[in-house]
Amino acid sequence: MKKVAIVYWSGTGNTEAMAGAVQEGVQAQGAECGFFSGEELGSFLPSQWDSIAFGCPSMGSEELEETVFEPMFAACESALSGKEIGLFGSYGWGDGEWMRNWEERCQKDGARLVTSGILCCGAPEEETLEECRALGKALAK
Repeated sequence: MKKVAIVYWSGTGNTEAMAGAVQEGVQAQGAECGFFSGEELGSFLPSQWDSIAFGCPSMGSEELEETVFEPMFAACESALSGKEIGLFGSYGWGDGEWMRNWEERCQKDGARLVTSGILCCGAPEEETLEECRALGKALAK
């Protein structure tokens, strides 16, 4: 059975809703699913998982959340080479530059993105949630 981790930070609940939809997709495939958020991020070990969905909203000038998520993500980047991952998150301004930068960063780390990053402006609508479910299913295959 494949083991999939969902690792996210959410300030308003929008990225959390997306994470929940990713979890639904993973569970629909019958895979084992780990769910890490907020303060739990410090206990996340990428080596224990076959694939990983990372979720973080755009903050500041289109950056990952810098006090909790960014330090955790930077600490696990060296373990992403060859790992299947997916990215998702919400934003309230800008044009999605943070997601393009994040995808490029992951590719430089040697990670294999199973889909393009999923992003939405504000609260996710059903179409975005369905994309997140599809991401979960792809990571669980």
